[in-house]
Amino acid sequence: MAGRIPRDFIDDLIARSDIVEVIDSRVRLKKAGKNHQACCPFHNEKSPSFTVSQEKQFYHCFGCGAHGNVISFLMEHDRLEFPEAIEELAHYHGVEVPREESTTPVFSAEQKQQRQDDYELLEKVARFFAHQLKHHQQGSKAVDYLKGRGLSGEVVKTFGIGYAPPEWDTALGAFGRTPQLQQQLVDLAIVSQNDKGRRFDFFRDRIMFPIRDKRGRVIGFGGRVLEKNDGPKYLNSPETRVFHKGNELYGLFQLKQAHRSPTRTLIVEGYMDVVALAQFGIDYAVASLGTATTPEHIQSLFRTAPQLVCCYDGDRAGRDAAWRALQNALPHLKDGVEMKFLFLPDGEDPDTLVRQIGKEAFEQKIVQDAMPLSQFLFEHLLKNHHVASDEGKAALITEAEQLLQQVQGDNQRMLLQERLRKLVGQNSYKLDLQRDMQLANQRRSKDTKTDTTPVKNQLSPVRTMIKLLLEQPALASQCQEVNPALLNQDLLAGLPMLTELHQYCVSHPTKNSGQIIEHFREHPHGRALAKLLIDNNASDDDDITNLFEQRKTQVFKDSFAKLIDLQINSRMEELLAKSTLSGLDEAEKQELKALLSEQN
Repeated sequence: MAGRIPRDFIDDLIARSDIVEVIDSRVRLKKAGKNHQACCPFHNEKSPSFTVSQEKQFYHCFGCGAHGNVISFLMEHDRLEFPEAIEELAHYHGVEVPREESTTPVFSAEQKQQRQDDYELLEKVARFFAHQLKHHQQGSKAVDYLKGRGLSGEVVKTFGIGYAPPEWDTALGAFGRTPQLQQQLVDLAIVSQNDKGRRFDFFRDRIMFPIRDKRGRVIGFGGRVLEKNDGPKYLNSPETRVFHKGNELYGLFQLKQAHRSPTRTLIVEGYMDVVALAQFGIDYAVASLGTATTPEHIQSLFRTAPQLVCCYDGDRAGRDAAWRALQNALPHLKDGVEMKFLFLPDGEDPDTLVRQIGKEAFEQKIVQDAMPLSQFLFEHLLKNHHVASDEGKAALITEAEQLLQQVQGDNQRMLLQERLRKLVGQNSYKLDLQRDMQLANQRRSKDTKTDTTPVKNQLSPVRTMIKLLLEQPALASQCQEVNPALLNQDLLAGLPMLTELHQYCVSHPTKNSGQIIEHFREHPHGRALAKLLIDNNASDDDDITNLFEQRKTQVFKDSFAKLIDLQINSRMEELLAKSTLSGLDEAEKQELKALLSEQN
């Protein structure tokens, strides 16, 4: 990559894009009131629940929950990474994507050509191994081995499985016709070179599994021995200039070819596990490439399907691997995704188990026996901490909170924290406090209400202000008396986010909703912001919609007034508590007196 894409360019690209036009070029939309509708492209449905707002430049499906701006749609619908979505949108508008200078190495035209040559050579090698499986004189034993493992010719072809002959220089002789090609083979780990400069095939007498990236390009290989005690069971390509095992998953390309929108992915440990499961119709499994499940693996799989099941051995090593996967997953655990852990009986792996019990029973095992992340998390913590004592509870809470604070999804984090409180016998004080505040706000709203406008979903003052700013960013500059930065940022959860959003809207009053969501895409609360744009009570009644639009400014001011009142009450309670415990100094007494007089 040639550096980062400038933020200003991304904002301008979104501003010049009409999300309705872009989506309509891929999914036929129909006008429905002030919005547009269609059957959702991300899940199967008979009646349309996919809504696109031209005003907000935002889409949302009330069926599956998919939502975002024009870039999010291209990423999800066209299965693109973020830079690729920007490139696609820029191409749509006929503009070039600029790049900022960065310390990231820039690929020259020569380097780009080198990578293209590498992919072409690796593809040729993969076809060569597939050819050897059928035509080499030793290939029949490899075929017999695959048949003995119950694999059909169809699944062997789907995964491009081949055979590396036992000779020392078969691949070298086939592709190393010049010194330059021989060096390329060495660089790509098809050929090895010893200290004396002698070159020979890296893979010999092994079943070969080509490893493809998400675009289907061969980037490396895994080789399995045919007989025990004949070297390591699996031999994987080492890191090369095109192969980085921590980023790649075996079988992900085939999974995406088989399923446009899978509901579940299963991560297993070996190549043969992936292929055997596919043979039995469980074609949504992938395998890490001789490494632990990395954060990059987790991100890729959560983008692929909403449910991820990690399948490990039930022994100590398997559970340790599962714990590492859980730790890597927590920062990417957003609302709408689910992670589970399936521990297999001793001595079994997915390959052997699916042959014993078949597809239906194996999938039933996933449904019934896969352990939710929350259960595995707290079972693991309870093994390390004795909650019979206060000290053990304190240690458990400390470790658990450090883990839970990493969780990206607000709802997931809240539920995990609630389970932690129940586990150590605490009451739900924070939840009760939040509930009491919401009830107080509802009562105050009823007392001060002066019109008969239908009330939408009751939101806290903080969430109400955030939602209004997302829908109408100009409110920040229009209501100069409203300034969340004046509030104590520790008063309520969400206040720092409100303050940050308000400051951005003051500086950028002309931005639309889609641009604001894009600005906060990588923010820890970016997804929560996007969800607030979803109006679950959306109405096609223009009279009601327009009346609500007229009240936005007053609602915005009233919500801020509620926060001011809450801060005053909070400070008053703090001073009253201090007066009981240790007494107040003269300044604090005067402050309390003034606050009490305001209340009266």
